[in-house]
Amino acid sequence: MRIPTTLKHKPVIVSENYEQVDGRYAEHTDAKGLSLGLAQWNDRGKVEISAKVWRYTGEKWSRQSEELPLHRVLDLAILVARSMQHFREESYRYENLYDPEQPVIDRIGLQGDAMTVEVCTDNEKINQDIKLFSQALSDDDELNGERLRTLSRILKELGY
Repeated sequence: MRIPTTLKHKPVIVSENYEQVDGRYAEHTDAKGLSLGLAQWNDRGKVEISAKVWRYTGEKWSRQSEELPLHRVLDLAILVARSMQHFREESYRYENLYDPEQPVIDRIGLQGDAMTVEVCTDNEKINQDIKLFSQALSDDDELNGERLRTLSRILKELGY
């Protein structure tokens, strides 16, 4: 499906076959494409790149299509990777897969401060939910691993 170019987000780089590779939702998803382009919130003289997931309801482009600044996409990737690392290397040490006395998993330095990665202890069902989360990570290990290996290879090729 062709991504529209007449809306406020202006696609530059696209993946128009995303419904075929959308993880466990492949072939059964409303996420029809991904794009990197000029953000819809750009002001005159200020240009930002954004990433967008294009959703199509079968009749029209959905208002639930998401657009994120590129740095937030990367921050989410950092959050995902560090969370996976916690569940793979650290969580087994704790009865509830985290230390309730020290729910902060990591502080990752970014822009002179740090992004805190922590277990959400405000969630009243965290002990149940964290076990479900851990199981879902485990169940999707092959699916996510393929994407992480691909990302790792490309980052190495870029010199990172």
